[in-house]
Amino acid sequence: MAPVAWRMSSHSGADGNCVEVADLDVSVGVRDSKAPHGGHLTLAPREWATFISQARAGRYDS
Repeated sequence: MAPVAWRMSSHSGADGNCVEVADLDVSVGVRDSKAPHGGHLTLAPREWATFISQARAGRYDS
């Protein structure tokens, strides 16, 4: 298995308080950047695309 390349958003703060994303073979991995060895969520590409679309639309803004 090839090493996974995790990436952070360019909007992340300098404190690293964000999530990291990786393209996996047939899914998208999401993990906490502060706890990279704490496991990750695995989402289907369609689920990830839906989440991103809703986030951009402000659905999760508080």
